[in-house]
Amino acid sequence: MTLLITGATGFIGRHLCARLTAREQPVLALMRHPQALAKLRATVDRLGGNSHYLDALPGDLDAPDLGLTGSPPPLDAVVHLGARFGWRLPAEAARRTNVSGSLAVARLARHQHCRLVFISGFMLENQRHLKRLGIDGEDPAAIDWQRVYRRAGAYEASKMEAAITVRWRLRNEDWVEVQPATVAGHSLNGDLDPAQPLHTLIDNLARGRLAMIPGGPGHWLPLIPVDTLAAIIDHAIRVPAPPRRILGLDPGTPNLKPMLSLIAETLGCRAPGLHFPIPLLAHLLRLPALARFANTEPEALHFIQPERFDLSATTPFLERTGVRLPPMPQVLRASARHYLESHGRTSEKRQGSR
Repeated sequence: MTLLITGATGFIGRHLCARLTAREQPVLALMRHPQALAKLRATVDRLGGNSHYLDALPGDLDAPDLGLTGSPPPLDAVVHLGARFGWRLPAEAARRTNVSGSLAVARLARHQHCRLVFISGFMLENQRHLKRLGIDGEDPAAIDWQRVYRRAGAYEASKMEAAITVRWRLRNEDWVEVQPATVAGHSLNGDLDPAQPLHTLIDNLARGRLAMIPGGPGHWLPLIPVDTLAAIIDHAIRVPAPPRRILGLDPGTPNLKPMLSLIAETLGCRAPGLHFPIPLLAHLLRLPALARFANTEPEALHFIQPERFDLSATTPFLERTGVRLPPMPQVLRASARHYLESHGRTSEKRQGSR
């Protein structure tokens, strides 16, 4: 098997490459800057992989037909992790990378007659949220995408448009959509990239920026450890007849208040105790100066919500493949400890908490 992975240099991609190459799985990483392969190989080795089985394929999600100068070697699967991430993204830039780039990846998989494993997001299974945005049905041409972009922001809207359009274009092909929740650190060592939203939440808590809890007592931020997500994607590549959609989400994630309390205990700081309505907070954060001070953007609040999710298709897949969800308190503590260690604050916080 030879696999092509887009977004291999990202947080999930690095851990997935390490898992795959550790069992001597040949992997091609689509890279805009293939000269950065040596750095990626060093990271993959550090994470327990075997970089001997990792190579680069020059290409770019923003370029027509991925900027490929020739046909890649025969592929057994394509894993599409690459995306432009950020809050307040210009819609044109988000669409170019996340929608047009995804469709180019889908065309490549179809041309190769191989499985596409497409990584989207868990909010595509939040039916109430989809209805608020005006998404009803599976035909992308029937959706007012301008309205969706106005209401959701360009990042979330472009990810949704990409997923729904790819489903429509490949409805008769071999594809699997993995829908991750917010990604937590590694379940054992807590490895967590600073660009991840959970890292921002931990940082805000550690620095005293989080004075109140967004939402009410029933609100939560669903999580999935990065190593568990890598395992889910790995099995989605290999197993015969997987479900079309796999929800990468741990239903055992605590609600936001107990989650923040657990993280704060590990950090050695005080957790907020009072709740603040999300609509009011989102309104206040539209002021750029306040958003910068709070280190939070209104778009990020969409992922904190009270909805629970239907795992009836995912649970049998996890049981069949032997993927187990580690205890979420363990994951949260590991993520918080990694934050402290990476910021050189371990001894300071522990002394301050005595």
